[in-house]
Amino acid sequence: MHRPPRTRRHDQRGDVPGWVLITLMTISIGVALWGIAQPQLVGILQSALDSVR
Repeated sequence: MHRPPRTRRHDQRGDVPGWVLITLMTISIGVALWGIAQPQLVGILQSALDSVR
């Protein structure tokens, strides 16, 4: 007789430490990029707003 494969029961909560780590890493990358590129981004935004006026 052929038995169906056993399935593992998955925790319904998910991988909380995994998504927390991904969220923190994403935020830290965003903050680092903003710190590096802030003068350029502000300049681009300012020139775009000045051209509208």
